[in-house]
Parts: sequence; C-alpha cells; structure tokens
Amino acid sequence: MDTKLKMKSSIVVETVSRYIVEEIVTDSSLEHELRLETNKLSNGGMISSSDVGALLAILAQSVNCKKAIEVGTFTGYTALKVASILPTDGKLICCDISTEWTEIGVKYWKKAQVSDRIDLKIAPAMETLNSLINAEQIETFDFAFIDADKTGYDAYYEACLKLIRPGGLIVLDNMLWDGAVVDKLIQDETTNAIRELNKKIKNDIRVSSCLLTVGDGLMLARKK
Repeated sequence: MDTKLKMKSSIVVETVSRYIVEEIVTDSSLEHELRLETNKLSNGGMISSSDVGALLAILAQSVNCKKAIEVGTFTGYTALKVASILPTDGKLICCDISTEWTEIGVKYWKKAQVSDRIDLKIAPAMETLNSLINAEQIETFDFAFIDADKTGYDAYYEACLKLIRPGGLIVLDNMLWDGAVVDKLIQDETTNAIRELNKKIKNDIRVSSCLLTVGDGLMLARKK
C-alpha cells in the first residue's frame, strides 16, 4: 500500500472512531463518572471504549440475558453496562483477582442500584469457572464476556462454552491486539495466543463466529 494512502486510511479510521464515541454513543452520567475516575489510574487505558460497552449491552439484550459471566472486570464499566440490562432477578458473575480495581466498580454498581445483580468473585478466573461447572451450572448462562489475561483466553473460552446454553453468546475482547495479529514479524506469546484462538474459533464447529473491528477487536461466538 502507498505510504500516503496508508496514513490517510489511519487518519480516517481514527476520525470515524472519535465520531462514534463522541457523537453517537452516549454513556450515562454514572458510566461517564466511572470512566473519568478510571482514566486517572496509571493503567486507566484498559477500560473498554463506550462503543464496546454499548454493543455488549445490546448483544446481551439480544439473547434475552438473565444470567451472565464476565472474565476480567477491572473497574467495573462493562459489568455496569451488562448488569443494567438484566432483569431484577438476573445475575452477573464477575471474575477478577484485584480488589483495588474492582472496589471502584462496586461503588458505581451501588450508585446505579444494580449491585444486587452482580456476584463479584475475587479469585483466579479458572477457579471460579470450574466451580460453576462443578456446581452443575453447565449450559445455564446466556452471555459471557472475556477480557482478561490473553494467554488464558483459550481456557476461559472452553470453560465458558460449557457454561453457555445453546443459542447463548461469548464475546472476547482485544482479538486484534492493536493490529499486532496481522504482523507476522510479531511473534510474542500474547500475540500468538490471540492469533491461534482466532483461528480456533473460526474453525470451531460448536459455534458460529464473527470478528468485529469494534474497539480492539471483538470476537463473537454463538453456541450452536
């Protein structure tokens, strides 16, 4: 590709993304407040973008979600988005290992009056997921969102696939990894793990899948 054309393409993509986030997608006042507080953290950039949050809420609604799992909660923004669309008797299981980050989310969940719908598990994600499997909760969940350590994604995907009902949806974040997945010269462990999982899900006969360019790449896998 011509260098000038490539630069123009990048500028267009950035401009369109900014337009979507600033002009089209609107966070609630509480969600905006949570985002501002998160942005003050040294790793605040880990928070999902507003368009990702909006899409997750719509996707969860589309499967009539009553029971959901989130692997990797950070400061609770996406959990707030999903919990807000759940019925009053709905439940979101959040898996994270940090009390420091999730305490921020808990504060906003309470303000939004959705904390009773969220069950926060502070433990390694596989420990929580396996406990759900062992508790005979296989195929009882409607929706799962995975946004944690990338080298653990394959294990999280397999566990969630057991827990999600047929017709349910698994969404995985960061599946483009800032474009690194398309550069064959990049061969680090994390990038390769994401590449391999993208291929695996594409060829997985247990699901119907699609990789979207929203945010840093959202992989959607609908269980057959």
